[in-house]
Amino acid sequence: MEAMDYLKAFLAGGAICGAVQILMDKTKMMPGRIMVLLVVAGSILGGIGLYEPFSKWAGAGATVPLLGFGNTLWKGVKEAIDAEGALGLFKGGFKAGAAGIAAALIFGYAGSLVFKPKMKS
Repeated sequence: MEAMDYLKAFLAGGAICGAVQILMDKTKMMPGRIMVLLVVAGSILGGIGLYEPFSKWAGAGATVPLLGFGNTLWKGVKEAIDAEGALGLFKGGFKAGAAGIAAALIFGYAGSLVFKPKMKS
């Protein structure tokens, strides 16, 4: 891997995070709605063919944020529809996103055991 790949990933991921921070600071949108907006935007950008070239250029800077998760769901649904017809509409996203979701749950739980989180007052 080249240093330029790391720089592109950092800039792309940072730009996405910066845009989200602006949304959080300048609008009254709650974080949950912003997260849903990112997943839907990633799906739409994937559907119209814009996200794939962006993710090839930006690497992990594009695939790790929630936009990348939306694109993963889109690709899974598209492949499942091509293979299984209408039933793929319901199965594809789950199958494509299963590993990422499972990892988030497992590592989130492991982190909660190590760091003993507490609710805010």
